[in-house]
Amino acid sequence: MSSPFQLKDLFEILNEIAATDLAESWDNVGLMVGDPSKEVTGIMVALDPTEEVLDEAIAADCNTVITHHPLIFHPLKSIRTDLPSGRILVKALGANLSVAGWHTNLDVAQGGVNDVLADKVGIVTPLRSLTGADSGGDNIGFGRIGRLSEPVSGKDFLSRLLKIFGVAAIKVAGKVPDKVSTVAVCGGSGSELAETAFSLGADLYITGEVKHSTGRWAEEAGFCVVDAGHFSTENMIVPDLAERLRKSLAKRGEKIKVKVSARQKTPFDLFRGDS
Repeated sequence: MSSPFQLKDLFEILNEIAATDLAESWDNVGLMVGDPSKEVTGIMVALDPTEEVLDEAIAADCNTVITHHPLIFHPLKSIRTDLPSGRILVKALGANLSVAGWHTNLDVAQGGVNDVLADKVGIVTPLRSLTGADSGGDNIGFGRIGRLSEPVSGKDFLSRLLKIFGVAAIKVAGKVPDKVSTVAVCGGSGSELAETAFSLGADLYITGEVKHSTGRWAEEAGFCVVDAGHFSTENMIVPDLAERLRKSLAKRGEKIKVKVSARQKTPFDLFRGDS
């Protein structure tokens, strides 16, 4: 009889996808709640570790939750069960759930958040990181820049982004270019890389959570910066990561279900007032 597939075995697979040592020094990645020797019977993948996602995992009989954003980011001085962070921890412990986060290591890794984002918006080649040096053909670092398969008008490209991200609107700062050929992206909060994208020759830069000062800079520089939202620019890694886990588990002969959160949406909505 084969030994049970344990959490530490799952971490071997996850480290093949995005090694934890790629994470930023200020980050917290890996196991947040649980025992590495615990058997994995089902996996739920989501962007954020929320109560809703934990409830979804419990309902789906998944005892392991893998998220991009970490459940525990800053050191805890207390566990207040009347506050969201405490309630989530109590729920995870009470339901005997294992919770792990693969954050900045998944951002910078080849095939991670930024490569998936680049692929979705149509960047083809040459594809390279906005930060960090290429190593053996691997693009390790935050953000990506490359060319589209063919140029497209700026307005048409922005309209295309609405469909890609599944949103009704996106924020745009700076001048929308007449033609878009070279595009830079950074999933999540990548406001600080706007000037890098500009200096590397991008016609347009896509990220989330653009700072006011960055918007003003883009306006003055005549460079188009698109704020498509933190959730929208990162959540597309969730189904991709789940599929990679399924394939890796199948290669090992493991029949463990891997589910993608169907409930989690962006925490923000557009209020249009009375129509």
